[in-house]
Amino acid sequence: MNLAITQEATRLYTALQHTGWSQDDCDVIAPLTEEINRRKKEQNAIILAHSYQTPDIMYGIADVIGDSYSLSKIASQHPAKKIIFCSVYFMGETAKILSPEKDVLVPARAGCSLAESITAKDVRQLKTQYPDRPVICYINTTAEVKAQSDVCCTSSNALKVIHSFPDEEIIFIPDKLMGQNLQKETKKKLILWNGTCVVHERFDEARIRDIRTQFPNAKLLAHTECSPGVVSVVDMAGSTGQMLDFVAHTDTTDFVLITECGITDRIKTEFPNKNIVGTCNLCPYMKSIMMKDVLTALTNPRADQIVTIPDDILKKAKQSLERMMEIGV
Repeated sequence: MNLAITQEATRLYTALQHTGWSQDDCDVIAPLTEEINRRKKEQNAIILAHSYQTPDIMYGIADVIGDSYSLSKIASQHPAKKIIFCSVYFMGETAKILSPEKDVLVPARAGCSLAESITAKDVRQLKTQYPDRPVICYINTTAEVKAQSDVCCTSSNALKVIHSFPDEEIIFIPDKLMGQNLQKETKKKLILWNGTCVVHERFDEARIRDIRTQFPNAKLLAHTECSPGVVSVVDMAGSTGQMLDFVAHTDTTDFVLITECGITDRIKTEFPNKNIVGTCNLCPYMKSIMMKDVLTALTNPRADQIVTIPDDILKKAKQSLERMMEIGV
């Protein structure tokens, strides 16, 4: 190995050893990460990685790690002219909506069970069935669905967005389980859609109670995309960012994360003094992002890697995001 790759392998091992990566593992990927990191600088590109990505992407090539909205907002404020978004496709769309003047690429056109559960046509039918009700869409939706909605929301500000409307009945799409959790927090009637996250719907209350018995000293943290039954038996329920903040600012060392496994990898890497026990589920969509596809996006992007949104849809979708920003995140 030449000096640059040797130094890259050392850097990788320092970052990845807490998630079980060996020096040999890092030696193997170092030539690829070194080339990606070199090319992104040459092209004035920024690489964003969602927290559900694998450790080699998060700590090997990403400039910023976070959730979909925060990453898109950071990208819109960053001077980079090209955005490589290691995520599912709708997140790349959100980045394009907020940065229409920039080139936005995704390594793979990965789907999402939640975003794919509803279409723009479905939203129009809901609006016909329930006229004059405002439509709030969770950010985990396509640009076309955002364009049909009055306002967007994240998992951390959904209740605030709901309460910003004077209406007593509100259409909340597409996450049924999150909607059920929100319904317990508001007196407004939420009209829900039957969408779920393939990761979080698989957790059940009995399983969590068993984990509680097995690890009585651990704090249990769940995403609000989990069922109300799961949320009712954990110590804290919130967004990905809120869970990370809880870990960072709590003296407890033992945690069970009821969410996607990438968060476990993040905490093992960024908080090596914390102990993650218990369970997590893999997102097959997020885990379809491969390092070699990131390099392709930088060197010779395929048509399916380039995020494009028709102008009329982009404009309307941006309005729903801007209204959310006006309400506050």
